[in-house]
Amino acid sequence: MLRNLAPALFAAALLGLPLSTALGSAAFAESAKGEPIRVRGEIVSYAGDTLKVKTREGNTVDIGLSADWMVSSVAKADISDIKAGDYVGIASLPKEGGGDGALEVLIFPPAMKGTGEGSYGWDLKPDSTMTNATVADAVKGVDGRTVTVSYHGNEKKINVPEGTPVVTFAKATKDDLKPGAVVFVPGEKAADGAISSKRVVVGTKGVVPPM
Repeated sequence: MLRNLAPALFAAALLGLPLSTALGSAAFAESAKGEPIRVRGEIVSYAGDTLKVKTREGNTVDIGLSADWMVSSVAKADISDIKAGDYVGIASLPKEGGGDGALEVLIFPPAMKGTGEGSYGWDLKPDSTMTNATVADAVKGVDGRTVTVSYHGNEKKINVPEGTPVVTFAKATKDDLKPGAVVFVPGEKAADGAISSKRVVVGTKGVVPPM
């Protein structure tokens, strides 16, 4: 039976960060073997240790899955689930009038607070940013559909438009890797172009990975 994806491992993979950053002092032995890559698309086929994906860009790639690869999914949540003190990951884009507008929101479980803290470039859309931070106090933390988050002494206000996907973590198994299922696969691309990964995030029950 394939193991479910441990939250800390998934977070590091999701953020494209060295695994040693996961859960603060927790250290992981894996080192980078190639260029970080994030594959988004639909499953064409899954067999043995190979996942074939038609990417959002339209090309088809083979992803080699390592011996200890893991799988996870996401479950639908709501902006009303976000409370002061929660830890969230928000992909966003700058707005014409100033500030940022969310593209998606991921609510981390409490055990993952602090994972990948900061705000940095993301490739969901051109010029997008990923901000992993703590929701500020209740007075200014969640105001209508604007979330104020803090990280490393900084604050950032992010508007969450109606219809923005809000998700949290969910379990999945290899049986969920069916043709047509939407996946998000963080991995590595070797010099020869070969892609490998230890983690797959698959859409289930009508909820797809928005990150």
